[in-house]
Amino acid sequence: MKNRLRSGLVAAVAAGTLMVTSCGFGGGGSEGGGEGGDTTLNMLVPSYSDGTKALWEGVVEEFEAANDGITVDLQIESWENLESVLQTKIQAGEAPDIYNGGAFSAFAAEGLLYPAEDIASEDVISDFQESFAENESFEGTQYGLPLIASARALFYNKDLMEEAGVAEPPTTWDELYDAAKKITDTGTPGYGMPLGSEEAQGESLIWFAGNGGGFGDESEITVNTPENIEAAEFMKKMITDGVTQPDPGATQRTPMINVFAQGQIGMVYALPQTVGQIEKENPDLNYGVANVPTKSGEPATLGVADRLMAFKNDDNKQEAITEFMNFFFESDTYVNWVETEGFLPTTKSGAEAMASNEDLKPFLEMLPDAKFYPTSNPAWNATDGAFKSLMGQLEDQDAKTVLDQIQAKADAA
Repeated sequence: MKNRLRSGLVAAVAAGTLMVTSCGFGGGGSEGGGEGGDTTLNMLVPSYSDGTKALWEGVVEEFEAANDGITVDLQIESWENLESVLQTKIQAGEAPDIYNGGAFSAFAAEGLLYPAEDIASEDVISDFQESFAENESFEGTQYGLPLIASARALFYNKDLMEEAGVAEPPTTWDELYDAAKKITDTGTPGYGMPLGSEEAQGESLIWFAGNGGGFGDESEITVNTPENIEAAEFMKKMITDGVTQPDPGATQRTPMINVFAQGQIGMVYALPQTVGQIEKENPDLNYGVANVPTKSGEPATLGVADRLMAFKNDDNKQEAITEFMNFFFESDTYVNWVETEGFLPTTKSGAEAMASNEDLKPFLEMLPDAKFYPTSNPAWNATDGAFKSLMGQLEDQDAKTVLDQIQAKADAA
C-alpha cells in the first residue's frame, strides 16, 4: 500500500496537479461525529512547495482507506495567510483539529492544545530526535510533534579551494579563517557572511552555537553572554580582515547563496534545499557539503523545525487524531513526505532511512546537536527583530556593544 502511495505522489507531481488551493472545511466538518458514528478531522496546513497539496492529499487518501469511518477535511494556505486564517477560526470557535505551523506556546498556555502524549503513541514520541522533542515543550510538557527539520551546513567550492591550496574543508574556526583567507587571496571572497535583515539571527546562532552559546530558552533570552561575545568577536575578525564578501551588514542570505551557486564565493552556510537549487541552476558546480566549523570542532548548528499540533475541540475526536498521527509518522509514509518536500526528518528512524543520501549526510549528522530559536519565549519576536536590524553593525562596532544593544531590546520586550 505504501508503494502505491509513493507512486501516486510521484505521478501527481509529474502531472502538475499542485496548485496551492484552499479546499475549505466541509459542511459539518466541525462536528465530532457524523452518520453512523463517523468522525471528521479538520486539518489546516501551509504550502511548502508546489508539491505540498499532492503530498497531503495522498497521505489523507491512504489514511482514510485504512481507517474506515474517519474523514480528513484538508485546508491548505500560503504561509503569508496561515496565521491570520488560524486566528479567525479560533475566534469563531472553529479551530482546526490538526494544525501544521510554527509558534505554539501561546496556544499551550491557554490550554487549547492536547499534550503530545495524548495524540501519539509512545513509539512515535520516543522516535523523535531529543533536541527536536525538547523544542516542542512548554513548561515541561511536549505539545508539538516535530514535522520537518532544516539545518545549516557548510557548502564549499572545491575548485576554489584547490586553487587556493586548501586540501580539506575546515572543521574549526581557525581552519575556516585560514581557508577563507587563502581563497580571498586568489581574488574571490572566501566566506559569505549574511548579516542583513533577511536572516542575521540565523547566521549569528550558527556561530554562537559553535562556541556553546545560544539565544536562551522559554524563560530567559541570553544574547550578550561571554560565549556569544567571543563568537561575535571572531565573526568581526573575519569581516575586519577582509576574508568575507564586501559589506556583510547589508548582505541578504538568499542572494548570497545564489552567488555561491554561480561559483563566486568560496564557502557559505546553506540549507538542504540548496542542493536542489545548485542541481537546477548550475549542475556543473564542483562543490561539497560538510559539518559547520566550530571553535572546538565538535558538531553544532542552527536547527529549524515546524510541527503538527492538535487543538482540543471535541474529545470524541482524540482517538481519530491519534490514529492519524501514528499513521503519518510511520517510517515509509513520513520519510517519503519529508524527502519529497526536500527537508530533513525529525525522527531517528527517518535519519537512518535517509543516511545513504550523501548530500544530506552532514545535515543528518548535526541534527542531534542542533540549537533552536527560543520561539516559546514571549520576548523572542523582539529579539529576532533586533538581530535583523542591529547585527549588521558588527562591521563598525565592537561585538559586545552590538550584543548589548540586542539584549536591551530583548529585556525591554
